[in-house]
Amino acid sequence: MNSHFWTVCIAFAILPICQAYLAFTGSRLVLGAKSYDRSSSLQMSETLPKKKVVVTGLGVVSSVGTGAQEFYDNICDGVSGIQRLPSWADEFPTKIGAPVNDFNAGDWMDKRDAKRQARFTHFAMACARQAVEDAKLDTDKLDPFKFGVLIGSGVGGVEIFENNLNKYTAAGGGYAGWKKVSPFLIPALIGDTATGLVAIEYGAKGPNFGVVSACATATHAFGTALHYLQTGVSDIMLAGGVEAALTPFCFAGFDSMNALTRDFNDDPKAGSRPFDAKRSGFVMGEGGAVLCLETEEHAKARGAKIYCELAGYGASCDAHHITAPHPDGEGLATCMDQALSMGGIELTDVDYVNAHGTSTPYNDKFETMALKRVFGEHAYKLKVSSIKSMTGHTLGGAGGLEAVACCKIFTDGKIPPTINYENPDEGLDLDYVPNKAVTPETPIKVAVSDNLGFGGHNAAIAFRRYEE
Repeated sequence: MNSHFWTVCIAFAILPICQAYLAFTGSRLVLGAKSYDRSSSLQMSETLPKKKVVVTGLGVVSSVGTGAQEFYDNICDGVSGIQRLPSWADEFPTKIGAPVNDFNAGDWMDKRDAKRQARFTHFAMACARQAVEDAKLDTDKLDPFKFGVLIGSGVGGVEIFENNLNKYTAAGGGYAGWKKVSPFLIPALIGDTATGLVAIEYGAKGPNFGVVSACATATHAFGTALHYLQTGVSDIMLAGGVEAALTPFCFAGFDSMNALTRDFNDDPKAGSRPFDAKRSGFVMGEGGAVLCLETEEHAKARGAKIYCELAGYGASCDAHHITAPHPDGEGLATCMDQALSMGGIELTDVDYVNAHGTSTPYNDKFETMALKRVFGEHAYKLKVSSIKSMTGHTLGGAGGLEAVACCKIFTDGKIPPTINYENPDEGLDLDYVPNKAVTPETPIKVAVSDNLGFGGHNAAIAFRRYEE
């Protein structure tokens, strides 16, 4: 009798878990099918309980400004950070980029640590501190095991690698070269160091690892953080992406694969021109951003200001080519649809898309196709802009900067433009917010940010105006 009683109890206890698992795996199988079924994601989002997640802090380092407000004001004013690069680029076919000028790592971290660490970690520490201060976090009062950090980088400490390799080879290799290699080389080089250093600084003992998916890195970091917050694993997460790849060796690699524009060396600020018929490649930049993300209940309990809600996330792979996006935009369309489905967002509620918009012939064409595939006729009612026209392409940091732009629209109202849009291209016929910021008559409800990365990685997130 007792045995039967406990068998029944256990069966009822595990039934909801089994139902949730089947709902999740069923949806996952649909994602792997050739045709994406939106109803499956909607069913999954309704089946699994989840907490609302909000944005409470922003941190930025970019070629157009350090700090979220300076950055946002400048992109809305059409200020470009693209310029002629130093003399090391004089003999390269491409001679322009978007560096972060007048940045002092010692202003943001211990000066001794700054000397040992790579530039991308300097950016991460600066962005994280800004986000913490903007959110008015008292990190000493947080549950450390519910406080996580996910900050990614596409290439990590590439300048540290170059410097040590140059010293090693200059010494002739072998033992003489070994003596020239820094004992700090490996921890300074690897991409997860940034997220580890930030965790050490603030005592964050929750989920912590580096996210690496090339130019989709930051957006994947936000989506992963969203998962930990929605499921209650964490109360608060610092998430984002940073990059410092404007070094001779890394720059040469991108230039040699014909990814960078070579047509605007004498007019650098005109070089990044997303969706324009004369676009001919991207312009490399550096920088990145970090968001402070919290569960709504945690943010409200401490009286935090709230920028907006991070409502949805999607991720997919083209499984097509290691560098080129899929020509029909299927993968990108899928992850945007996933993000909207997760948030229970109707297509017509979306007002703005911060596009990946790299200024390459393929990306801008296929991204436009993906937007039409997702939104249908509503695509023509969207405001679509690419801030890479001003910041350059910051690789792993790109999604971070673009997320900050989205968040600031909810509080400040202006939609940043796509500058250098002068020559419409066939088939690229959406509203790309050409050359001048706009302030919609009706405040936006939903903003979507999407990114693509080498490897066929696609990611999208959806921000929604916050309502209690």
